[in-house]
Amino acid sequence: MNRQLFSLLARKFILLVLSLYCVATLTFVLMHAIPGDPFMQEQAVPPEILKSMYRHYGMDDPMIVQYGRYLKNLLTWDLGPSFNYEGRTVNGIIAEGFPVSLALGCEALFLAIGSGLLLGSLSAAFRSGWQDHLAVVVSAIGISLPNFLIATLLQFFLAMKLALLPIARWESFAHTILPALAIAALPTAFIARLTRSSMIEVLQQDFILTARAKGLHMRQVIFRHVLRNALLPVVTYLGPLTASVITGSFVIEKIFAIPGLGHWFVSSVSGRDYTVILGVTVFYSMFLMTCVFFVDVIYCLIDPRIRLAGGRSRK
Repeated sequence: MNRQLFSLLARKFILLVLSLYCVATLTFVLMHAIPGDPFMQEQAVPPEILKSMYRHYGMDDPMIVQYGRYLKNLLTWDLGPSFNYEGRTVNGIIAEGFPVSLALGCEALFLAIGSGLLLGSLSAAFRSGWQDHLAVVVSAIGISLPNFLIATLLQFFLAMKLALLPIARWESFAHTILPALAIAALPTAFIARLTRSSMIEVLQQDFILTARAKGLHMRQVIFRHVLRNALLPVVTYLGPLTASVITGSFVIEKIFAIPGLGHWFVSSVSGRDYTVILGVTVFYSMFLMTCVFFVDVIYCLIDPRIRLAGGRSRK
């Protein structure tokens, strides 16, 4: 069993490395294919200075040489200097912006998981009751409304009209509540729906009916038997959810003037800062795939059938 698990995870790790290589290569090719020049933004630059800047950053080398140097630097995690921010490196920009996005994302993730599981559990336990209808309405609102509209509504009602919370900036815990709520709205709705549908399916299984027939209270049935079996689809969704939430929402960080990694990425795209775009894209991809990989590990530990399926696939 342990050998099967190790073999399955080893294959997934190899796929992770190959996927990262494909993302890095594709990003490099696309960045050099799009029109524009990072050194010519608002005013013309003399050809002599432009040639000197190309030589300084190695952009006058053949494409294959630039590609080889790019992969070599990735292996040592040297993402190079920023073209637009003098004296700044991409590593420094990520080190400065990511902790902000991480703090905001963890708060939003905590809200999304807690609220989603609660809404989904209540909806499944009290099917067709007012709790179910409330959860369905909340989920529909979270899925239907884009997060920038939710952010604007939160700012208007809670910050401007009621003056309960700060409207923007990043100065205290109170400043994190509105953006965290805006980011958590969509994943809360998805988790609630996944939990509801999965729990309803588990509640109809024979062993649950047997437990109810023995006189167990509904609360005991849910916590002892239903949740563990119903959480597998939610655990699967937590991988990409964690990466997307923790790395931050570009639009939300702009709306609330939060100096996270999304702020730097948007600025680099508008300024054609190639090294920042490449570095942040690879960092995002690495974070996403690593989260998915660890979710696969958790999934295998929760459900041994995954390991057995992996063992049979080799035969």
